Formats: sequence, C-alpha cells, structure tokens
Amino acid sequence: MNAEALTLHAQERLQQRAIPPLVIILLEQCGSLIRCCGADRLIFDKAALKRLKRHLGGERNLRVIERWLDVYAVLGDNGQLITVARQSRRFWRD
Repeated sequence: MNAEALTLHAQERLQQRAIPPLVIILLEQCGSLIRCCGADRLIFDKAALKRLKRHLGGERNLRVIERWLDVYAVLGDNGQLITVARQSRRFWRD
C-alpha cells in the first residue's frame, strides 16, 4: 500500500491501534471485500483465512499474524483506505 492510498485519518488509526502496515497489505491481497453500512470493507472471513494460510505457507506462519485477524479496513469509493479498526461485533452484509 502506498502513502497516497491512505488518508491522514487512516495513518493516524494505524499508529494509534498499533496495526502494522503488513496487515493492511495482507488484507488487500487475501481479504474478502464486503459492502456494509454504505462502505466497502476488507475483512478476514473464513474464505480469506484459507487464502491467507495458502499465501503464507501454512498454519504455522498464520500464527505470526493471528493477533491481527480481527482487523478490518474501510475503503472509499475511490479506492482510498479511509480507516482501520478491530472488529468488535459481526458485520451484516448489504
């Protein structure tokens, strides 16, 4: 993810919530895109975890980023990353 694709708000939230940029890159590569509450969100759902496990080379490597599997990213309609957060409840798909 390049700096132009991040809003200032997203940069601040990444830092405040101690989410490494690698997690955002993995969300972009393996995460599932859902439309929820009028925005696009990238999440690690069951299908994304399968892709992520295959991408990282197995269950053992998945444990390295296990603490960030509840992270999601909100994308704007222009493709810019608006914010990142930790999922505290279930998302309902539109």
